[in-house]
Amino acid sequence: MSAADLTPPSPEERQRLEAALSPEERHVMLEHGTERPFCGAFVDQKRSGTYCCRLCGLPLFQATTKFNSGTGWPSFTSPFAESHLKYVRDTTYGMVRTEIRCARCDSHQGHVFPDGPPPTGQRYCINSISLSFVPDGEPLPDPLRRGRQ
Repeated sequence: MSAADLTPPSPEERQRLEAALSPEERHVMLEHGTERPFCGAFVDQKRSGTYCCRLCGLPLFQATTKFNSGTGWPSFTSPFAESHLKYVRDTTYGMVRTEIRCARCDSHQGHVFPDGPPPTGQRYCINSISLSFVPDGEPLPDPLRRGRQ
């Protein structure tokens, strides 16, 4: 269970956060795009820490659940907390998939597939550009200025 504040950003907060995004970040997070495989900053990341939503700072994944799926995107076996993600049926491109969005700000993160390793059998395939990384021991980001996550 998470004690994080999952209240969505106000229109003013959202405008401020979105103004700081690059065109590519906007495309992926706000328009549900996908970055090219093997190009993301976190594909080969092996440091201990927490992966957070790039837009609102909500913790989404822990490095201890990251694995090399060989797909070209960072992959995780489970979320930081189930309540931190939204699962949305995605039927684009003639496929049926489950899209992953941040539960707080609704930004697109990637997709989850049932072909991951134990213990969950899940593969959360996430765009690096949708994430920020915080090494263990450092404070989590607080772009909404709400205090501790």
